[in-house]
Amino acid sequence: MFQPVAVFVGLRYSLAREHSFFVSFISWVSLLGVAVGVAILIVVLSVMNGLGTELRDRLLSMSAHASINAGGAPITDWQKIVQELKGAPGLTGAAPFLDTDAMLSRQPAMGGAIVRGIDPDLEPQVSAIAGSMREGKLSDLKPGENRIVLGRMLAYQLEVGVGDTVTVMTPGGGRAGAADGAIVPVLREFKVSGIFEVGLQEHDSVLALVNLQDAEALRGMSGPTAIRLKFDDVLKAPALARQAALRLGPAVNVRDWTQDNEAYFRAIRIEKTMMTLILMLIVAVAVFNIAATLVMVVSDKRTDIAILRTLGMGPRGVLAVFMTQGILIGWIGTAIGVALGLGIAFNVPFLEQALDLHIMDPDVYYISTIPSEIRSGDVIAIALSALALTFVSTVYPALQAARTQPAEALRYE
Repeated sequence: MFQPVAVFVGLRYSLAREHSFFVSFISWVSLLGVAVGVAILIVVLSVMNGLGTELRDRLLSMSAHASINAGGAPITDWQKIVQELKGAPGLTGAAPFLDTDAMLSRQPAMGGAIVRGIDPDLEPQVSAIAGSMREGKLSDLKPGENRIVLGRMLAYQLEVGVGDTVTVMTPGGGRAGAADGAIVPVLREFKVSGIFEVGLQEHDSVLALVNLQDAEALRGMSGPTAIRLKFDDVLKAPALARQAALRLGPAVNVRDWTQDNEAYFRAIRIEKTMMTLILMLIVAVAVFNIAATLVMVVSDKRTDIAILRTLGMGPRGVLAVFMTQGILIGWIGTAIGVALGLGIAFNVPFLEQALDLHIMDPDVYYISTIPSEIRSGDVIAIALSALALTFVSTVYPALQAARTQPAEALRYE
C-alpha cells in the first residue's frame, strides 16, 4: 500500500503551505495535543510509580518481605527454625516477633498501640528500624529490664521522651479470684529508652518495640507468634518465601508483603489505571482533530485526487496518501511527547528546585520531594497506544478519499 509515490505525495500534502489557515491551525493543534497528552501521561505515571515505590519501601521498612507463622500458636523452637531457613534461595535475614494490642498511658494522655516484641540482635536483618532511631539505640532493649522504644508520633501523643515511664496495659486471661471467663488486664511499667521515625504514620503513631522476652511475659506466652523474612529481591519475595517454607514442612503458614498491604497497592493500581484512562482522553481529543483535519483536506483535494486517479493511481495509493498525512502528525507528536515527558520525568527534583516549588511541604509530608520512577514498559505502552489511535483516526478519511470517483470530482471543473 505505502508505495514511494503515495508516500511522496502524502508528505507533500503534509508539508505544503497551501492549506487554508483553519486546516493548518487544526493540524498544529492536533500535533501539540498528541505531544502534550503523551508527555503528561509519561510524567504522571512516572511520579505515581515513584510514589508507589516510596510507599512500598516505607511499609516494608518495618514489616519485612514475608512471615512464617503457626496459625497464631507460639513458636517455641524459633531459634531452630531460623537455623533451618539459613541458606534458602534469596534469603538475607530472619527474625522473630510477637505483636500485642495494648493501651499506653502516662497521665493525662492515653493511646492505643501495637507493642511488638523483637530480638534486637536479629531485627536489623529484616527491618530498617535500627537506622531510623532518632533517640537511643535498639540494643538498649535488654531482656528483663522492661524498656520500650516508641514511634515519634506515639511519643508525641503520650507527651513522653527518653527516660520517662509509660504504663502498658494488655488484656490478660482469667485470674484466680476473678469471675469465670473474666478478662483481667495486665499492667506493667516500661521505661522509654528510644524513639524512632520511619516516615509512615501507620508505624510512627501506633508502634512500640520491646524485647521479645518482655513481650512474652506481657502476653503470657512461651515464644513469638511469627518469624519475619527478608529477601534480596522484594518482587520475588512471595515465591521465594513459599519456597523457603518447604524446608519446614506443611505445618507453617506463609504471608508475604503483597497480602499484608494488599489494600494499599490495590488502591494505587486502581488510581494509576484511572489516571491513565483520564489522561488518555487528551490524546483522544487530538486524534479526533486529526480525523477532522483529514476530512477537510480530502474535501479540499477532491480535484487533486481525481487527477491522481486519472494518471493511474489506484484506490490503495490514494488511501496511502492520506494515511501518510495522519500518521506523520501522530508520529511527530508522539516523538515530541516522549522526549518532553522523559525530559521532565528525569528532572522532576531539579525542576522543583529550579522553579522554587514546594509541592510537598516537608513540614507536612514525610516525602519532601516528588519521586519519579520511569519504567520502559509504561513509556512503550503510551507511545504505541498514541500511534495506534492516530492510525485508526486516519482510516475513515482515507477511505473516503479512496472512494472518490474522478468523473464526479471533475464534472464541474
